[in-house]
Parts: sequence; structure tokens; C-alpha cells
Amino acid sequence: MAENETNGSGYHRYHIRAERAGDIEKWPSRFRVEVKRAGLAKLIIGEVFHYGPRNKDVILSRPCMYGVFSGPVGGFAPREQHCVGCLRCTTEFPDFVRVSHNAERRKLGDSYFDFRVVDSVSYEAESGLVPVKGAGYRGKFGGEGWDGMWTDMSEIVRPTRDGIHGREFISTVVDIGARPNFLSFDADGKPNGRTPHVFQIPLPLVLDTLPPSAASEKTWRITAAAAAQLGTLAVIPLGAVLQYNLESPHVVPLVKPSEKDNLHVLAHAPRLIEMDGWDEGLLRAIHDTFPESLVALRIPFTSAKELLKFSKKGIRVFHLLADYHGRDPHGAFVLDLIRAAHKAFVEAGIRQEVTLIGSGGIIHAEHIPKAILCGLDAVALDTPVIAALQGRFHGECRERETSRFSLPRKLTVEWGAQRLVNLAASWRDQLLEIMGAMGLREVRRLRGEMGRAMFMKDLERDAFLGVQGYEPRR
Repeated sequence: MAENETNGSGYHRYHIRAERAGDIEKWPSRFRVEVKRAGLAKLIIGEVFHYGPRNKDVILSRPCMYGVFSGPVGGFAPREQHCVGCLRCTTEFPDFVRVSHNAERRKLGDSYFDFRVVDSVSYEAESGLVPVKGAGYRGKFGGEGWDGMWTDMSEIVRPTRDGIHGREFISTVVDIGARPNFLSFDADGKPNGRTPHVFQIPLPLVLDTLPPSAASEKTWRITAAAAAQLGTLAVIPLGAVLQYNLESPHVVPLVKPSEKDNLHVLAHAPRLIEMDGWDEGLLRAIHDTFPESLVALRIPFTSAKELLKFSKKGIRVFHLLADYHGRDPHGAFVLDLIRAAHKAFVEAGIRQEVTLIGSGGIIHAEHIPKAILCGLDAVALDTPVIAALQGRFHGECRERETSRFSLPRKLTVEWGAQRLVNLAASWRDQLLEIMGAMGLREVRRLRGEMGRAMFMKDLERDAFLGVQGYEPRR
């Protein structure tokens, strides 16, 4: 759970308490371990004759520190779930031990949220820790999508000491709502124009609504409970909020235009209400029923002209959507979509007056600081929530309404909420790491800070333009 640490001065420090939440359902192991039983039996018999039956410690020794061969019958029944692929066993006994990738494990996820991402998210959700590979990073240092963007720490002389180890605090608090560019006052010193209408959440991460195939009473209760423990927000359809009595300061009702007559059933005014698509009648109904609530417009990424049109109609919080692979209907990637939306409000001179939340294609911890650098205020998680709950992807899960997922039958609210809390703890720590390396002490200063970002296609163009054979990336 999330908690505040308090010292004698009354200073509060946000902290997420992660607790181990192991897999609730057995997943395919990462590796297959094959042992030729005849070869193993021959080795054991040879060792008995060579060392004598009294040297049991030698004869029964196992060539695995992770316990793959430490079951009741040792290597005759390897425990594949413990294998980490170090290959010590195959190095010592290449004649009868073979370790290979498990094809069933590689089927997890889909082409975008592939099995490697599933592995990473599963580890983070289980432990709340940051994944560390002792052999170092062995992947690509560039590529398409988010992999084509790098963060720049080269100009920092003395990086801020990170908040993970408690030396200097880095704030991850973000504002949700509207702030005018300036305040005006009357002769009595009272404000006579628009005033700030905001509230804060302690990290730039909210839990998005789930697709129909993964939606149930349990999953809604899980996201609501996790949001409450983290102090953040969970977007839940109004029908589910009312049906399962999920009203809370941390729940954001998602309201369709056809549901405007049900708003009065809510017992308390939500801090934030999301409109599922633009509808002027729904906006009026929300303002009439809950005049103090902030209203967010949930729409796909759209043109600058459309965004500015909605802002002129009073919308100050935008929840912008790409599909689960981070694309819009025209194939543009979410990175470029975020930059375009942010730029539209900057050029209109009203960027401080709006809040931008984004969903779609954000599946790694590193994508959060990258998305904020591009211009978002906060990120809404969708498919990472499903993977953290050990959900299965069926086919290519791209479209929000038609993608098919399945969740474990043994799913419980307590276990699921803890998995999401652990995931948030791990991703927040990774956000703190990158902000510490940049020398930033609060995440709000990261928003739109394009001077800290580098793009592979721009660097390649600067370095290789004019070189024969070079073709600029689109």
C-alpha cells in the first residue's frame, strides 16, 4: 500500500509499500530443460564406482544453484520453473542436458506486447522491484516507436541524488485540472476571473478502464482498490460504479451520453468525471449535477483544430486514446501524437490551462518519462494492468472494444490490487532513477522538456545526411 512517512517537522513523503504477490496461476516456464535419463544414470553409476557410496555429497551434488535439479528425484524430473537460463548444466554435462526457450512462454502477449514485456511486467507486479539483468542490456539501442527516442543526461554535472535511497526527495506529484495563465483581482483584492481548479495525485499514473472481455466485478474492485492504496485514479464505467457501489475519491466515472440521466444516482460528487466522447448535453448535465467536479473528455487522438475547439467549449482535461499498439487509424504512433497535441496547446498559449492524459502503446516503465517528455501530464495504463493480473492475450489485441483477454479463474481482489500496487512501485522507482540522472526534482518540470530528449532519426540525419546510401527515416 502507499503511505506517507512523517518526521517531527510534519514533512510528508510519499511511499509505496510493495509486498510479494506470487503468480496465482502457473504460467509456462521460461525455459525447457531436457535431460537424457540414460546419460544421467550412467553418470551417477560411474560416480558411485569412482568415489564410493560413502561420498554422498559428491554423488548427489547438483549442477544448479537455482534448484532445477533439487527435486526428490533430481535431474530425472527437472523443475523447469526455477531455470534462469544460466547454462551451467549444459556446460558441465553437454552430452545429456539441453536447455532451450519454451515455445509456450513465447506465445504470451501479442506482436506489440510480446513475451519479453510480459516477463518484465510479471516480475515487477510480483515483486515491486526494478528488473536487473546481471549480463547487462543486450537488446537494440534504437528502433521504431518508443525505441527511437532517447533521454539525454549528458549535460548534467551533478545529478540529483535519487529518491529511491532516501537522500534527496524527488516529487512525482502531478496536477489534474485547469489553471488560468494569470489571475485578476477586483478593488477589494478578490479574484474576479477564472481561478485554478485542480487536485493532485501523487504519481503521474492512473488506471484506465478495462476492455469488455476483461471487465467483471472483480477487476473493477481490483482497480478501485489499487487506486485507493496508491492515492491515484481508476477510470470505471458509470454502470459498474453504481452496480458494485464503487464510489470513491479515487474512482473516475466514465459516462456515456446515454447515461446522463443516471448521474443523480451518485451519492457524492466525484473529483473527476470522464465523458466517453463529446456530447454537449452530457457536459451540461454534469455541470448541473456536480458543478464542482472536473470534467475530462475521453477521445481518440485528433487534430490540433479539434482539440482547441473542445477547449473553447470548456474542456480542460483531455484523455487521449491510441489503440493498444499505440497507433491511430492513420498509423501514426503515439509518441508523435502526444507531441502534436502538446504543441497545439503551446502554440495557442494555453498549455498551462489544460491537463493531458494519454493511453495506448505505453507498456514499459521507461515509456512513462518518455510520454511526459513528449507532453503528457499523466499516463493511463491499460494492457499492463491485464498482464500484471496474469491475463492472457488471445490473438492480436489492438482494438479496445474487440480485443480478447482472459484472466485467471482464481483471481482475488486482494491479490490483484497488490499486483497493481507492486507494478506502480516498480515503475515509480524507475521514473525516479531517470529523473535523478537528469537532475530534476519534480516530474511536473519533465513535461514537454524536449531539450532532454533525443530522436534517433534526427541524430542519424545530422550524422549521415549526404553520405551515399543513407535514406532518412520517415
